[in-house]
Amino acid sequence: MTKDLLAHVELSPAQFERARKLAYEVSGIRLDDSKAGLVTARIMHRLRALGLPSMGAYFELLDKDPAESAKLVDELTTNKTSFFRESSHFDALRKKVVATAVNRRLRIWSAGCSSGEEPYTLAMTLREMGDELNGFDIRILATDLSERMLAKARAGVYDDEQMGDIAPALRSKYFEQTNDDQWRVKPILRQLIQFAPLNLQGEWPMKGPFNAIYCRNVMIYFDRETRQRLVNRFTNLLGPNGFFFVGHSESLTGLTSTLRYMEPAAYARS
Repeated sequence: MTKDLLAHVELSPAQFERARKLAYEVSGIRLDDSKAGLVTARIMHRLRALGLPSMGAYFELLDKDPAESAKLVDELTTNKTSFFRESSHFDALRKKVVATAVNRRLRIWSAGCSSGEEPYTLAMTLREMGDELNGFDIRILATDLSERMLAKARAGVYDDEQMGDIAPALRSKYFEQTNDDQWRVKPILRQLIQFAPLNLQGEWPMKGPFNAIYCRNVMIYFDRETRQRLVNRFTNLLGPNGFFFVGHSESLTGLTSTLRYMEPAAYARS
């Protein structure tokens, strides 16, 4: 089937329900009726990539190939991010989180790191503290469900538009220009970060404790039950006075939590 003919293939209500159920079961993401267009577009992307002639053929493949189910869920996830997004949370890292380090051990988790801008911003923020952190054992864990996004994060290559929120002095210090509009992260940042795949709905191999967990603009896509379960798990991995950051469009309102409010979208364990 040609690309033009493929453009007229439609997603049936039953197929939309199946895709929505798959996304929820695998990732906890709840897609409401307004997302039907998005789901259709993402499945069409997979149809073209695989050279399949119809929606029916694609859903038959889903029955047979668990790997394709994972790829579809990857396509359905939202991966909007930027450097220094919600900058107050990086100010808090410098001014408050570092003070919670015991024996100069600092552990930070970027949960839902997408294409890497958040963990690299965390690393830049810490590097800019200079001698203040001499002798510190610093590790940043960066995880995401999407293998596609993790590949971009590990590559650490960004274009001029993506670099727009980074001050010129930081850009030249922590990135090298590869061509006219591409910039690659330097080893001085990479060496602080470990990237790893992780489904927040599955098992968590890390033991903690973390001085800070950044799970920003992730739980907004989950229902209340899933958010409650995740907040409990995150809390258990925080060290004493450890910080938990969510997006500014999120809060823990309506959830049962032992975390105390510190500032907008920032909480701490007692």
